[in-house]
Amino acid sequence: MSEVHEGGCVCGAVRYRVRGQPVVAMACHCRFCQQRLGTAFALVAYFDEKNIEFIQGQLNLYEHHSDESGRWLKMQFCPRCGTTLTHIAEVRPGLRAIAAGTFDDPDWFKIERHLWVRSKRPWVQIPAGVAEFPQGSAGAPAAKSQ
Repeated sequence: MSEVHEGGCVCGAVRYRVRGQPVVAMACHCRFCQQRLGTAFALVAYFDEKNIEFIQGQLNLYEHHSDESGRWLKMQFCPRCGTTLTHIAEVRPGLRAIAAGTFDDPDWFKIERHLWVRSKRPWVQIPAGVAEFPQGSAGAPAAKSQ
């Protein structure tokens, strides 16, 4: 049987379950993630969509189009407390991201890459040995760690 992890929103109205390890886990430092979350970066784990099950509650949807690439990002959040739990991105078909902080145990996997580091806050330190990308990482070579 594969590994199972659960999580949910702040108020408990929405719950989900994932099976297996993430396809990729990352920190995104883009200005959109900074603004939408009101913090320095987003932490997300992408899974094959078939390995995610929403087991309680309903989600609302907000679609954003990047002002740089024009690609869409469809975020889903709890209509009661506003917690963003998941999103799908045009650039990653067949995968769904789970907001890492919404897992019951948010430390069960490792963040393996940092994206959009060209817009990271100057006081954020990326751990040595973790891949860095000036922009997105889909098909891009990693930048040299600083």
